[in-house]
Amino acid sequence: MAQNPNEVFDVVNERDEVVGQATRREVHARGLRHRAVHVLVFDRAGRVFLQKRSMKKDMSPGLWDSSCSGHLDSGEDYDHAAVRELGEEIGVQGAQPERWFRIEACAETAQEFCWIYGLRHEGPFVLHPEEIDSGEWLAPAELTKAIATRPDSYCSALKLIWSIAAKRIDSIK
Repeated sequence: MAQNPNEVFDVVNERDEVVGQATRREVHARGLRHRAVHVLVFDRAGRVFLQKRSMKKDMSPGLWDSSCSGHLDSGEDYDHAAVRELGEEIGVQGAQPERWFRIEACAETAQEFCWIYGLRHEGPFVLHPEEIDSGEWLAPAELTKAIATRPDSYCSALKLIWSIAAKRIDSIK
C-alpha cells in the first residue's frame, strides 16, 4: 500500500500502551511514540534479504532497510502487522514469521516500539514499487562489514536491529 500522510496510527506511552491516535504526518512531525514491525528474511544459505527504500518514502528514502517493515495500523497487533507487511511489501503471502525480540521506542527507531521477526524464505519476492526500489541478499558478515564501512547507506533502525540480530542468527537457521 502506498504511503498516506493522513493514515491513522495509535500513539502509545512509554509502556507501549495506547493513549490516542494521530496521523502519520503528525506522529512523525511531533516525534510521538508509535508501533512498527521489522521482518528479517533469511534464505537456506543464511543470507538476509535487504530492501532499498523507495525515494518516495517520507522517512529514510533510498536507504537500505530490513527485509520488510511497517507501522501498525490503528487497533492492529504486532503479529498481524508482520504478516500484512510481508504480503504488501515483498509479496510473501500466508507466512508466519517468528517473534525474535523487541526494541524500545528511541531516536534510532523514530520513536517506534518495534517487534523484530525472523522468517526463512527463498523468494522470489514481488517488491512493491511505491515502497522498495530494489533488494539484495547478503551474508551476515557482509552486512556487518557494509554497515561498518558505509553507515550512511543504512536506516538507523536497521543498524540498531542488526547490532542485536547478528548475535542471534543461529536461532533462525
